[in-house]
Amino acid sequence: MITWKELSEEALAHKRAQASQWLHEHRSQIRKSYGLHLPHTVTSVHVGSGRQPLVTDGPLLEGTEVIGGIAEIEVANLDEALHLAKGWSVHAPGYNVVEIWPVVEEQHLHV
Repeated sequence: MITWKELSEEALAHKRAQASQWLHEHRSQIRKSYGLHLPHTVTSVHVGSGRQPLVTDGPLLEGTEVIGGIAEIEVANLDEALHLAKGWSVHAPGYNVVEIWPVVEEQHLHV
């Protein structure tokens, strides 16, 4: 498998164009989408010694995969989300994994 770092500028531009086309075709179901910068641009805040906030460079989670972006979609059920995810993997090759995360809707607390 070729990594993003190994792709030419032309190949990267082509993959980005494919992703943009897919997002445009499914815009009625996509609430928001964001591309993310590479991990070396990340800053993390986590609990350090003495329970004090600690700021570090890079992502807190270590891994070989990089999250390239996120999209918030509005679908009726998991089957519809899977349909979109499968379409993404076919029409935007090079983006090898799609994770589907249900969101917790904001709840207003009544005090």
